[in-house]
Amino acid sequence: MQDLTATQFNYLEIIGELENPTLTELAAAMKLTKPSVTTAVDRLVLKGLVRKVQSDSDKRSSHLHLTEFGEQINKRHDYAHDYVIDLIAKKLLQDEMKSFSLLLDKITN
Repeated sequence: MQDLTATQFNYLEIIGELENPTLTELAAAMKLTKPSVTTAVDRLVLKGLVRKVQSDSDKRSSHLHLTEFGEQINKRHDYAHDYVIDLIAKKLLQDEMKSFSLLLDKITN
């Protein structure tokens, strides 16, 4: 897990959320070009985190599936997020948490 970049974690998260997207769907969701997404996905395939499955309806395209290892990484990543949120929530008062949440939304959107 140490050799994954933040971008690769993001790819895994979005692939999981989209539930087996095509490369085109993933590129659109990430607002990136298909060639750059293809390169990144190929690296995730080599790491054993994603596999490409040929579409039944269109043999020219493939759907992206997380491997069991990819799903485990996603679960650990989600757990880490939840853990950090819990730590922050324990340190802040309720009104501070609301402010923090608003600021975080502003930063990430």
